[in-house]
Amino acid sequence: MTAPTKPSAFQPSRYIWKGPALSEARSLPANCYTSEAFFKAEVENIHARGWVIVGRVDEWANPGQYSSIETVGGPVLIVRDDAGTLRAFANFCRHRGALLLEGCGTARKILCPYHAWSYRLNGAVLAAPSMDETEGFDKAEYGLLPIRLETWAGFVFINYSNDAPSVKEEIGDLADLLASHNMDDMVVTWRKEIEAKCNWKLLVENAMESYHTGTVHAETVGAQKSVSFSGVGEWMGMQVLSKSSIAVMNGDEPPFQPIEGLSDQAKQGTFFMFLHPTTQFCCAQDCMWWLTVRPVAADRTVLSIGGCFPRKTVEQPTFEADAAPYYKRWESVALEDVGVLEKLQKALHSRLFQPGPLSWRDDLVHTFDQWVMDRMPEAARNL
Repeated sequence: MTAPTKPSAFQPSRYIWKGPALSEARSLPANCYTSEAFFKAEVENIHARGWVIVGRVDEWANPGQYSSIETVGGPVLIVRDDAGTLRAFANFCRHRGALLLEGCGTARKILCPYHAWSYRLNGAVLAAPSMDETEGFDKAEYGLLPIRLETWAGFVFINYSNDAPSVKEEIGDLADLLASHNMDDMVVTWRKEIEAKCNWKLLVENAMESYHTGTVHAETVGAQKSVSFSGVGEWMGMQVLSKSSIAVMNGDEPPFQPIEGLSDQAKQGTFFMFLHPTTQFCCAQDCMWWLTVRPVAADRTVLSIGGCFPRKTVEQPTFEADAAPYYKRWESVALEDVGVLEKLQKALHSRLFQPGPLSWRDDLVHTFDQWVMDRMPEAARNL
């Protein structure tokens, strides 16, 4: 009897540019990066409907664990309630709007520091001092305002739109491409948030090309060769080709073994896959890290980064020492990127600036720029 044929791993389509010749492509006008009016239009037409990673499920493993996160839609509170449900709320009191919790930690209830209104971990009002004498007040109507939250592969996403497609719909067949990394079984071991004095799109564009690595990252990761992919869903990406993990500094030997069961495609290098509008998954042969861009203003952005390893790897007795080179690499490269992009942001204010020609290695930069402009109303394009 013939054994059933094992289905082959998902093979992404090689990216093929379908627009005008890339030799005719230009970078975006300066106002797309410097104008507050343009930025406000992006907030309404892109960010208010986009999924944003706020962390990993294991960061809120126990009831009462919470994190306060700044987003383009204002402060957000992520908390696991007493029943074990992970929730997202707008982080303000329903009385006068005071910020409720800051940073991260563990709490038995959510207490307003202004007038001592308190809330259960599920968002319901626990107590509202002196409101019993207020005619018509019903505390059931003044619970914390929920924000849509979904999870995928161990990641926690939020979205301000209740009618936007689900995370799974947006990810599409990217899930198949990354399946062999088994990210559900990974553990987050490192987190970093970097304040960047530049427009959010500069960070995304930078993440979508390997053109700059031989210059900006000459001493850390060096020049890289990549191929671009596309598929079904709101994603695009590239794979930096390397037979071993590039999650450590150039020239260093990766201390960890490759992830068990990687597809033939995954063994060829590191995936740098971008989920619109602001998230990149970086999947190497032995680990993964992610970058999420959280816009604050036209010229200010938070770059949120996290690193994960397979559970078996984290359980190794020498893990902490062996993982240190990965953390150094992730932070060093991010700071190098932010440093050069902040200079670029300053230069974009020149009254003589003109959009420059793009290289064939900027193919995904051009695709991303077009994705942004396609979602902007005609009036915003002329701001």
